[in-house]
Amino acid sequence: MIFNALGHPDRVAIIEYLLQVNSSICNDWVNELPLSQPTISQHSKELINAGLIKGNIEENSLCYCIDFNTIQKLQTFLIKINYPSQNQNFDCC
Repeated sequence: MIFNALGHPDRVAIIEYLLQVNSSICNDWVNELPLSQPTISQHSKELINAGLIKGNIEENSLCYCIDFNTIQKLQTFLIKINYPSQNQNFDCC
């Protein structure tokens, strides 16, 4: 699900934007990214469902940020793939 969410360039742009600003509301994304409000809404749902971003209510808006717990899990997974245990047998088929 995470890789699916990161497979779309608009979602990657949203993640990259959030990395720059730490947190923001969707209206900021509309002003900063070349995406329409409905497109941003659709992509934010996908990013939330994948656990890559989370939202908190601030005043009358939903403020989004990156969910670094999910990022940490992703990093751990990728490290395991990149540096497998020395005891594993990789004879396949």
